[in-house]
Amino acid sequence: MSGHPATSGATSDGTLIQIDHLAKIYLLGEVEVHALRGVTVRVERGEFVAIMGASGSGKSTFMNILGCLDKPTRGKYVLEEIDVSRLSRDELAAIRNRKIGFVFQGFNLLSRTSALENVELPLLYCSMSNKERRDRAVSALERVGLGDRAHHFPNQLSGGQQQRVAIARALVNDPSIILADEPTGNLDSRTSVEVMGIFQELNQHGITVILVTHEPDVAQFAKRHIVFRDGKIRADKINISPRAAAAVLEEMPVIDDNEEAA
Repeated sequence: MSGHPATSGATSDGTLIQIDHLAKIYLLGEVEVHALRGVTVRVERGEFVAIMGASGSGKSTFMNILGCLDKPTRGKYVLEEIDVSRLSRDELAAIRNRKIGFVFQGFNLLSRTSALENVELPLLYCSMSNKERRDRAVSALERVGLGDRAHHFPNQLSGGQQQRVAIARALVNDPSIILADEPTGNLDSRTSVEVMGIFQELNQHGITVILVTHEPDVAQFAKRHIVFRDGKIRADKINISPRAAAAVLEEMPVIDDNEEAA
């Protein structure tokens, strides 16, 4: 798989991710497990991609390599013209902190820390003043509609609000890409659509979003679908008519997020 219809003929300036012949082999005792089998794919800046596939298909291994949490056995992974597949662990950590924002199914918030302080966490490794760090965290919370909940703790927030805090934390370093791993897995239907609406809005402002999901309904909010099976990409297609979260929400019953959190 060398590309997809939306990117054929695109210049290298628009390419955010270039992956060539990527393979990942794990050793379980004396048995070799081929999690990825020669994956080649390109992602352009500003895309919204859903990664799909059954358990064991290779999609989670692929996302771990995309997020610089793991290294390939073979092949090349270039992120913004940097060959990250050849970097050391410390160099990978620096790339993660500067270029990648993570959103997880379980939110991964510190329970005894306010929303604002949770969002500030990635900035603790940056050389900036306390005021600049605080200002950037406040701005990120405002982008996800939680400016008025900055001093609430996770147990004072609904699941949807906690995921919004997690998205704000992913945004605070102004990353090149947001990687979301089953971000709606712990949310009810309406809240899931609200979260997908946030991703769509961020994407409309130029942020590249890649999410892993096993739910076809969630994938329909993305502009491109990549399907893994047996460690290979089996389908890579443009979603001509992505679902618009705002339109879907208009047809759903309203749940008071603040009441849910009370």
